[in-house]
Amino acid sequence: MSGDPSEEELEELRKQKMEQLKEQQGEGDAEAQQAAQEQAEAQKKAILRQHLTDGARKRLNTVKMSKPDVGEQVEQQIVALARSGRVGDQIDEDQMKELLSELTPDSKSFDIKRR
Repeated sequence: MSGDPSEEELEELRKQKMEQLKEQQGEGDAEAQQAAQEQAEAQKKAILRQHLTDGARKRLNTVKMSKPDVGEQVEQQIVALARSGRVGDQIDEDQMKELLSELTPDSKSFDIKRR
């Protein structure tokens, strides 16, 4: 017993070190991705604040509370319009109603027949 670590112990230490490095790298990627998401969300909010009137913003928030997927779709549409320069001044409540009616599919009716 000379006190030197055996080959198996060295290999085990290498594996542990590699796992630690992979975990650290994964955490760094996750943090960078989260920061990018937060920045994109902040840009989206700034664009919406700039291009929506108070009434339109309230209506959008109401839609988002009842139907989050539709609200998100409308937000993405408004941001796309704003970035392409197709939004004139600001979107008011009436224009928001039109946009919502275009993006919201007609309600489906079901006929149930009993035998």
